Formats: sequence, structure tokens, C-alpha cells
Amino acid sequence: MSLKAKPFLAICTVAILLAFGGCRSQTSKPNANSSAPDFTVTDIQGNPLTLSSYRGKVVLLDFWATWCEPCLTEIPHFVDMQQRLGPQGFQVIGISMDDGPKPVQQFYQEHKLNYPVAVGDTKLAESFGGVLGLPVTLVINRDGQIRKKFVGATDPAQIEEEVVAALKQ
Repeated sequence: MSLKAKPFLAICTVAILLAFGGCRSQTSKPNANSSAPDFTVTDIQGNPLTLSSYRGKVVLLDFWATWCEPCLTEIPHFVDMQQRLGPQGFQVIGISMDDGPKPVQQFYQEHKLNYPVAVGDTKLAESFGGVLGLPVTLVINRDGQIRKKFVGATDPAQIEEEVVAALKQ
């Protein structure tokens, strides 16, 4: 390998590691009584979506994108969880980090999502500690406290376990 190729290879390696940094699974538990910041956005159906209107329910807040492979793996599980656990006081809310609503609306219809979805922005993501990789999924308890934050691809069974524990409280 030539000396000129080595720096190029190093730069490519760093770029790949940064691009796929969100694909590893991490969980973090915020400090006790860490309130989820309230927000109001317009969902892709044109309706207002306010986090605090779901107080009293366990909320799974999912930051995702249509181009994110790990996100696309998790979403069918979230649709299933909404179907099964919704009657127990559970609500999924999707916040797409796509650049605009068009691909999100198409995805929503094609995949028959059964929960509200809105397009987010950097300001919204930063209010939840930032979204440096996708997916980022938060479990918020009935009192509006962040119970757990999952960063990157996570086994849906692990997320559901956290949701079920929150539903029992």
C-alpha cells in the first residue's frame, strides 16, 4: 500500500465509524425525576402533537428516520407494542429526523403505522440530550419522567421489558 493511500484509508475508516456510531446499542438512565421536556409539533396528518397531552400514559418516544436501517427494524415491533399495550395506557410517538415530511408520509402509509408521527428538528432533539445517531428511543413514565434512554440499535424485547415495567408502576 502506498503512503498516499494510508491517510485516505484512515479518513474513510473514521468516517465509517462516525456514520455507524448510532448502530451500537447503549442505554442510559437519566437522573431520577428527569422530566421529559414538553413540546408541540404538527404531526404528518396535520394535527398538533403535544407530549404533555399523553401524561398518565407510558410513552415510547422514538427518534428515527426513513433511511436508518436499525430504525426500520424496530418500527414493526413498535407497531405491535402499540396494538397490544395501548389499551393498558401505552403510547408510541415517532419523531422522524428526515429532512421533510414527504418520505415520512409515504413510509407511514406503506408500513401502516398506528401511532402519531411528526418530523422533528435539531432543537427538539437537543431538548432530549441530542440525537447524534439513530435510533434514539426514550421510555417516559406516566408522570412525564424519562425512565430510560436507548441509543442505537436495541433489542425490541429489551425496550418492551422497560415499557412493561413502567406500565406496572
